[in-house]
Amino acid sequence: MTDSHILNIGFDDTDSPKGMCTTFLAYKIVDVLKKQETEFLDFPKLVRFNPNIPWKTRGNGAVSMKIRTKNPSKIKGKIKHLVKKYSDINNGANPGLVFYENEIPKHFTKFSKLALWQLINRNQAKKFARKNNIEFFYKGNGQGLVGAIGAIGYDFKDHTLELLSYRKNSKFGKDRKLSATSVKTMQEKTQPNTFNSFDNKKNRVLITPHGPDPVFYGIRGENIDTLLHATKILKTDEKLAGHLIFKSNQGTGDHLENEFNVT
Repeated sequence: MTDSHILNIGFDDTDSPKGMCTTFLAYKIVDVLKKQETEFLDFPKLVRFNPNIPWKTRGNGAVSMKIRTKNPSKIKGKIKHLVKKYSDINNGANPGLVFYENEIPKHFTKFSKLALWQLINRNQAKKFARKNNIEFFYKGNGQGLVGAIGAIGYDFKDHTLELLSYRKNSKFGKDRKLSATSVKTMQEKTQPNTFNSFDNKKNRVLITPHGPDPVFYGIRGENIDTLLHATKILKTDEKLAGHLIFKSNQGTGDHLENEFNVT
């Protein structure tokens, strides 16, 4: 792709306890970008940051993408529109969106590592963005900028994959009906290449969320073929909208590298 630009995109905090999901926004963005003259340079990245953040909605996950495009201005405009459309701002979401052209400088990873275990406020994020010529956009108080910047700078020393399937709009907020037996069977047939799908001790499904967000289920694993095979084992009568596979830091131990001294 001649005369093209590398564009890094990061976003976070688009959901609220009442709906939406940052990964669902990623699914919608990918759907739009597929129709543009765009080359995806990696999987979308789902980065789980500090799990102890008191204002997190669910898993404190931010998303980033790395693409090549001839028209970054057009792409930025489309993504801004999607962030506005698929952020639950009326119910407390504070979305942050960042763009950075060309390769990510190595010092960005320091910000990302801190976000794994420390509290970083939005003013620190804005200061970092301005200092490093990161183009940013936000709604509400802009707390999502922390995750957005952290996601584009995250350095994956190790990774797992997560396949997230999404519901049709008419099903948002309704009970998820997924055969527990099929989940148990899926885990038995795909381990160790999938993990954390079914709790045998408590006889409990672990891949379905419980809130009104658009996710139907999420399968965590080690390779694409196994994840796709796993979806064929699961049984539900619900017609799903589609799925997206993310590169993730879940199950890698990245969150366990720092210790607090409690005295």
